[in-house]
Amino acid sequence: MTSTYKTNIETAIPTGRWDVVYDEASCWSEQADCGPLPFFAVNVVCLLRGDFAQAWRVYPQALGEEADVQRVREWVECLRNQYADSPHLALVEGIFHTQSGLLDDAFACFERVVALAPESPYPYFFLAQIHHRQGRMDQTVKGFREAIKRDPSYVAARLKLGVVYQEQGQLEMAIPQYREVLKLRPDEAVGHTNLACALAEQGKLDPAIEEYKKALTLNPDDAEVHFALGGLYENKGRVDLAKRQYEEALRLDPNFGPAATAIGWFLYDKGQNDFAMDYFSRASGDIWGGSGL
Repeated sequence: MTSTYKTNIETAIPTGRWDVVYDEASCWSEQADCGPLPFFAVNVVCLLRGDFAQAWRVYPQALGEEADVQRVREWVECLRNQYADSPHLALVEGIFHTQSGLLDDAFACFERVVALAPESPYPYFFLAQIHHRQGRMDQTVKGFREAIKRDPSYVAARLKLGVVYQEQGQLEMAIPQYREVLKLRPDEAVGHTNLACALAEQGKLDPAIEEYKKALTLNPDDAEVHFALGGLYENKGRVDLAKRQYEEALRLDPNFGPAATAIGWFLYDKGQNDFAMDYFSRASGDIWGGSGL
C-alpha cells in the first residue's frame, strides 16, 4: 500500500496535480511508520494553497529531524533526476530548500520555475518570501505583485502584500489588499484581523472593532485577537468590555503576559493591589519563561 501512495505522488508532482498529491499523501501519512515523505508532500501542498497553519503543524514530522531532512533530500533529488524539466518538481525542490534554510539554493530553484513556467504565480510568491526574509523590500513588493498579476485570486499573496505595505506604514496600500482578500474569501479570519489592525492604525476604531468581531466569529479561540479588541475598547473608554476581552485572552492562553498585565492595571486602578500583583506576577513569569528569575 505504501508503495502505491508513493508512486501516485511521484506521478502527480511532475504534472502539478496537487489535489492528488495531497489526498495520497494524507492517506499515506496515516500508515504506521510511514516516515517523513508523506508529511513533506502535505507540507508542500499546504504552502501552495496558503494554508500555513497546517503546513507548520506537519513540518516537525516532515523535516523535524536531520535524518528526516536527509530522506526527503534524497527523494527530491531522485525525482529531479527523473523530471529535470518539470517546473512543478523545481517548485517542490525550492520549497524543500526554503524549509531547510538553504535560501540561495531555493532562490535558484524558483528562478528555474520562472524560466520554465513564467505564467505560474508560485515562484514569484516564494521569491518574494525570500526577499522579505532578507530585507529587500522593493523586491518583496514586486514579487508579490507579480504573483497577483498572474493569479488575481491568490489570497495568500494579497495577504502577504498587505502585510508588507503595512510594515512600511503604507496603510492606504495595505487596506485595499485586505478588502480584496475578503471579497475573494469572506471567511478568511486573518483578512479580518489584518484589516482591523490597519484600520486601528488609521484611528478608525469603530470599523476596526467590527472587523475584530468578525474575525472572532470565525476563530473565537484566538487570544491575540481578543487582546487587540480589548485594547480598542479600552481606547474608547469601554473599560468593562475591555477587561472582558483581556480575561478571555488569558483564559485561552494562561501564559499571555500582555493580557495579565492589562488586567493587573485595571485591578491596581481600583485599589485591589494584592490581586493586581498576582496578575503582574503572571505577566512577569511569561516574560521570563516561567523561570522564576
